[in-house]
Amino acid sequence: MNILYLSWRHARYHPVQTAVLTACLALTIFLPAATHWLVRDYEAQLIARANDTPLIAGTKGNRFDLTLAALYFRPSALEPIPFSELEALDASGVGLAIPLNVRFTARGRAVVATSPDYYAQRGLRASAGTVPLRIGDATLGAKVALELGVVVGDSLFSDQRELYDISKPPALKLSVVGVLAPRGTADDEAVFVDTKTAWILEGLAHGHGDVETDVDESLVLERRGDNVAVSQAMLEHNEVTEANVGTFHYHGDTSKLPLSAILVFPASAKTGTLAKARMNAERRYRMLVPGDVIADLLGFVFRVKAFLDSFAGVLAATTVLLSALVVVLSTRLRAGEIETLDRIGSSRFTVFRLLAIEIGMILVVSAVIAAAGVAAARTLVPDLMQRLV
Repeated sequence: MNILYLSWRHARYHPVQTAVLTACLALTIFLPAATHWLVRDYEAQLIARANDTPLIAGTKGNRFDLTLAALYFRPSALEPIPFSELEALDASGVGLAIPLNVRFTARGRAVVATSPDYYAQRGLRASAGTVPLRIGDATLGAKVALELGVVVGDSLFSDQRELYDISKPPALKLSVVGVLAPRGTADDEAVFVDTKTAWILEGLAHGHGDVETDVDESLVLERRGDNVAVSQAMLEHNEVTEANVGTFHYHGDTSKLPLSAILVFPASAKTGTLAKARMNAERRYRMLVPGDVIADLLGFVFRVKAFLDSFAGVLAATTVLLSALVVVLSTRLRAGEIETLDRIGSSRFTVFRLLAIEIGMILVVSAVIAAAGVAAARTLVPDLMQRLV
């Protein structure tokens, strides 16, 4: 105990030297430990979400873009896949096919247009209100609701894609009808709407007053039988309400309406394999296994980890050498103190223990600091995930 007391007093007497040495050792321990745990957590979360989705159908192009758009709602430049492909999958009896449109945002958050099957398949439930039940309704992920301070009954405007292009549809006022319970996944950071709502955002569907009774005659271009052509100056509704919900409609072939991707949950592994082979053989669109894509993505992650491990190894070797130099120089500076200990009868082993305990205390404190840093970093993994993907 006396030696421990002397070691502690010496460390306190030289705070700058002790702090610098502790910080260097803590950083040397923190870097490889943090890299190991963060990569492991990152891998586990990516694999878990990918395994929850057996197959993804979409257009040909970058498979990473398609996978990340479908799993994490990342924007991509891929061409949309038509609604007819979803209808074809449903007709083939492959299993459950879920539409997904992630081409729009609201207050900077991804707007995910999908069907009610998505919530059941992902295990999502509303902690307040309901999931979207009609066009114009929106249900917020837990994190979105918390960050924006929006509750059930409030409204949320979509982001206009082309602010100064009047030919583009205006921002749509979404009615918040629910908030999802937190899941710790990308679903917490999205705004969910009905599939048809995305087509309003696309400008492919719209609602307006009755052109027979509600339109100003100055806006009528031509009347021919039951058809009335009106000017584009006629304002379209930018909010879906009980009064105007029946006026929203689409001019054209619904089979061509765009989707970002289709999530496929086959009835069996065999039907999934056949559907994948059939779609890929036609070469118009593609179907892929997200687990395989994520495995390739993780290959790049591990390459980065290997580089960081090498860097940490060099840093550790440098720190050890510098620490040894500090200890040697400190021992020489303490020659008078060591000589005093020798004269009062202390053995060389006692002096050795005195120096060893000082170094041990610094190592223990450094390890504790490094462990605290790793724990703090791991709590930020969900935020880190969203930035990495």
